[in-house]
Amino acid sequence: MQRLLILAAGLLGAAGVALLAAASHAGGDNLRTAASFMLAHAPALLALGLAGGGRGARLGGLLILAGVALFSGDLALRDFAGTRLFPMAAPTGGTLTILGWLTVAASALTRPKG
Repeated sequence: MQRLLILAAGLLGAAGVALLAAASHAGGDNLRTAASFMLAHAPALLALGLAGGGRGARLGGLLILAGVALFSGDLALRDFAGTRLFPMAAPTGGTLTILGWLTVAASALTRPKG
């Protein structure tokens, strides 16, 4: 799980930079928003992956990853293809991201096993 979060952090960081470059050349507020969202959450996923943490923190990381993928993917698709992933994809992604952060926060209140 740690490797997955670290891998996802690197991919989100790279994709965020690429989307910012595309936005600066082709325009598109959705691309800028998607890139900012990716770049804001990539360091958090890296930290969660490196820290290891308990099951709650890992679950939170996965929820954040899924949320960022849906939110940013939907916004980028709107600019690149003029369509959406599916109805309510961006709000669903945003909600998953919020739930992920709340799960990470709640993981601080649980006792580690051992």
